[in-house]
Amino acid sequence: MQESKLFDFNNNIDISQWRIVNDFVMGGISKSEFLVDQNNGVFRGSVSLENNGGFAMVKYTFPKINIADFSKIKISLKGDTKNYQVRIKENSTQKHSYIHPFKTTNEWQDIEFILQDFIPMYRGRKMELTNFQENSISEIVFLIGNKKSEDFELRLNKIELL
Repeated sequence: MQESKLFDFNNNIDISQWRIVNDFVMGGISKSEFLVDQNNGVFRGSVSLENNGGFAMVKYTFPKINIADFSKIKISLKGDTKNYQVRIKENSTQKHSYIHPFKTTNEWQDIEFILQDFIPMYRGRKMELTNFQENSISEIVFLIGNKKSEDFELRLNKIELL
């Protein structure tokens, strides 16, 4: 099986292209950070529902890469038993994202996501578009927004294309 690393926290310690975007864009007060700890990317913080808030996310934007030969994204991660979303974009300037929810455990997991299972969404609403069928991506996002106030921690080790 052909595979290609999108990001490997064991080797890529430059996280300058990873950006935090919290609900403050809507007036919320959720807080999060993204750092490298023990060769893992760590996305952690606290989601608050105050001031119409309720989400935290970290996004990695990169030069567009061709994914025509790949059908899956595999993510090695360790969570906290909470629900998250992974989001991808063919072009980082497009408004909508393609989203796939996932639940974490307290153990390390290798989760494989079929690219065609990602559904188009914009601001929490499903769009009248087909599921992801693009030949390239330029952004991947991890988001937590479970409609409740909660602390969270998601550890990422590798993101690969299969």
